[in-house]
Amino acid sequence: MVKKSKEKSFALCIENRECEDLEKRKIYRVLPDDDAAKEGYLRIVDESGEDYLYPESYFILIELPREAQDALQVVS
Repeated sequence: MVKKSKEKSFALCIENRECEDLEKRKIYRVLPDDDAAKEGYLRIVDESGEDYLYPESYFILIELPREAQDALQVVS
C-alpha cells in the first residue's frame, strides 16, 4: 500500500562516499521513486539542484514540521 501525503519527504545525509554533490549532516529533499526504492536507492535533490539516485544507506529519513519544510523549499 502506497502512502499518499501532501507532506514532503526529507532525509539526513550520513554518508557521502564518492558523491561530491552530497554533504554529511545536511537535510535533502526526497522525491518519490518506487522503482529506485525497490533497488535500495533514494531519489535525492542534491547540491547541484538536480535529482539523482543515491544509496538509501547514505540517509536517514526524517519527519519535519510544516514550517521547516517550507523553509527548506528552493524557490525556482
